[in-house]
Amino acid sequence: MRTYVVAGGTSGMGRGLALHHLRVGDRVTVVGSDPGRGQRFLDDAARLGAASRAAFVQADLTSVAANRRVIDEIGARYDALDGLVLTALRHFPRRTETPDGFEATFALYYVSRFLLSHGLTDLLERGGSPMIVSICGVGITKGRLHWDDLTLKDGYSGLKAMLQAGRATDLLGVAYAAAHPGGRTRFLLHHPGFTDSGTGSLTQPTRTIVRLLARLLAQPVERSIQPIIELMADPPPGRLLAYDRRTPVDPSLPTLDPEAARRLYELTRHLL
Repeated sequence: MRTYVVAGGTSGMGRGLALHHLRVGDRVTVVGSDPGRGQRFLDDAARLGAASRAAFVQADLTSVAANRRVIDEIGARYDALDGLVLTALRHFPRRTETPDGFEATFALYYVSRFLLSHGLTDLLERGGSPMIVSICGVGITKGRLHWDDLTLKDGYSGLKAMLQAGRATDLLGVAYAAAHPGGRTRFLLHHPGFTDSGTGSLTQPTRTIVRLLARLLAQPVERSIQPIIELMADPPPGRLLAYDRRTPVDPSLPTLDPEAARRLYELTRHLL
């Protein structure tokens, strides 16, 4: 029986992966902000006969303190982890600054993943074949880090914020292995493609447009998670893995630049 933590595991692909691992006999703790969705996950686990292997931790992952509390709770619950799945993401149509001083998209999409990845490394290193899975937009080259304005006070848009946080999340994967030399934990950056994983954080009319496009073009969650399940079960060599569905991403892309990754890692440590 393996042990997994899924951040953002109450909906979309995170929920799909969490339920998959419960079905095959693993233990899964999901983290999310909505207690109603958390209870629905626990109810689904009970219907699968997996109530004793499922847990829900409520947390607003835009908060640094909440991420650190999650790390402490997971550490108190488990002696080792086999995997950490990072899926938490939402759209902020208006600029929102967290109490920690981060732009909210950056806080949820990047800072939370930074904290959970590095904060749970000790537990992961005790796992059998540990892996961090970050569901993201790796391979996309649009967007950039606004080094002199990471909080996007100048010219905010939801798309600009999403692209910046996505590029930061790519660099998190690149920097992870260098930050833990000699470690065993693999870091998988995975771009699942357009997936019908819900539109709860979108506002109108964007929500209606995305729903219509999803009906026509998006693949269901069950199909999107299959390449991830395969890579987790039988990973290729190397500590950094980057895939667009089942296709490896070119590691020489400028969005995976090791020097930029090192710079962002050091800056994030300073900010935290």
